[in-house]
Amino acid sequence: MDKAKMVKIYRKMLEIRFFEEKVFELYGQNLVPGTIHLYAGQEAVAVGVCENLREDDYIVSTHRGHGHCIAKGAKLDKTMAEILGKKTGYCKGKGGSMHIADFSIGMLGATAVVGAGLPIATGAGLSIKLRGTDQVVACFFGDGASNQGTFHEAINIAAIWKLPVLFVCENNLYAMGTCQTQVMLLKDIAKRASAYGIPGVSVNGNNVLDIFEVAQEAGKRARNHEGPTLIECKTYRHKGHSRFDPATYRPKEEVKAWLEQDPLHQFKKWLLEAGNVETTYLDQIEKQVITAIESAVKFAKDSPYPDPHEALEDVHAEWR
Repeated sequence: MDKAKMVKIYRKMLEIRFFEEKVFELYGQNLVPGTIHLYAGQEAVAVGVCENLREDDYIVSTHRGHGHCIAKGAKLDKTMAEILGKKTGYCKGKGGSMHIADFSIGMLGATAVVGAGLPIATGAGLSIKLRGTDQVVACFFGDGASNQGTFHEAINIAAIWKLPVLFVCENNLYAMGTCQTQVMLLKDIAKRASAYGIPGVSVNGNNVLDIFEVAQEAGKRARNHEGPTLIECKTYRHKGHSRFDPATYRPKEEVKAWLEQDPLHQFKKWLLEAGNVETTYLDQIEKQVITAIESAVKFAKDSPYPDPHEALEDVHAEWR
């Protein structure tokens, strides 16, 4: 990986982190309708996977999807506007935090229903196979979704038909407030892949380079018509499940240990120790990202809300 690629990865991770911190702040100012599920702490997963994808590849996201959108190439201003419920957002302010979509960059949408994105990804994989292209689909979901029936059905069909899907489990150890150890005996969710005859890989979800490498190999298999791969990224969300969740169910020692493994800080440390970049250069990137986030906030705040009559628009897709 060359210097330009590594710097791009660092910048994208910074964008996600600062974006989420700003959304957290705006929510406290009562500027965000509904609720939010922040991605802070899991940036390495979205960026590590999406840096292997082309613009015409697809992703399917979750209720915790801001990071996926930004990693796939969504614009900061339109993403922020959507979260604030503004007309200039990706879904004209009617989707909000949990339902952002942009087909032009392959973002097939986020869904608030746990596990609902898995069959959508498999369907997109089938469309790729029927059209005979070499695109791939990256499907993001959490450890909680791995216990849904849709997980087993979607992966089984994708395996049988050798569909080009990367099933990416972001295992942050908790499905809302339920710890993984309370609902499954398996330590590694990736081992479930063996039941469907496909590769399953567990990787450090806080190491963006490890994730990049695993996703790269899975992407090659998919493009070569060798079928799907189940990738489990073991990571940790910095905040509670949602903005309302103080996450007191997590032991303080556990939280402290995981915060010390912050993916952003780890990658920055690696860049500096490897001699790839200078501290002043990374500081400059940080300032640029902060400026971009502030610009996105201004754009969103200055944008109008959709008119009431627009609630009845865009309900049905036109038949083609």
